[in-house]
Amino acid sequence: MDQPKNPVMLAVIGAAHGIKGELRVKTFTGDPLALADYGLLFDRDGNSYEVESIRPQQEVVVVRLKGISDRTQAERLNGTELFVDRSRLPPAEDGEFYHDDLVGLNVRDESGATIGKVTAVQNFGGGDVLELRVHGRKGVLIPFTHAAVPEIAVADGYLKVDTVAAGLIDTDESEPGDDLQSLKVRRRNRGPKEAGGNR
Repeated sequence: MDQPKNPVMLAVIGAAHGIKGELRVKTFTGDPLALADYGLLFDRDGNSYEVESIRPQQEVVVVRLKGISDRTQAERLNGTELFVDRSRLPPAEDGEFYHDDLVGLNVRDESGATIGKVTAVQNFGGGDVLELRVHGRKGVLIPFTHAAVPEIAVADGYLKVDTVAAGLIDTDESEPGDDLQSLKVRRRNRGPKEAGGNR
């Protein structure tokens, strides 16, 4: 099978598990065990991998890939992202979407004004976050929660954010004339000034 033309990430390989080549894998499929149902998986370089066995273990799955038979081989794959072509995913049902569908959507504020675009969906271990480009600023991260993102309209090409819940502005610290153009990002108290806080 050819390398995906429209790749969608299904999983990321983590640490080796044991000495026989098994791997801890974080999946992004609804059912983590469904990773084995997609056939060949590909990395960014076009290398293909086939799941021989899979079993759940806490927040990840333990996977054996065909041709990976010892810990040294498994350790080399740590951090490898695994993809399939978008055409191999089942169609999303009404009201559902894939994270990949969010990338490129316009971001609107409470008034309906477009303030930026979604550039990525990330997860650093504490839940999903959206990475935005807002008023020219790259890498703006907001929590992907219903409070922060109350409306998603994939078919219409946008999602709506609550700028306060998303941490883009803080009404407690707003001053007259502040608006989203200045992107007043919420400051976090880092301790008393005597101890070097609020640096």
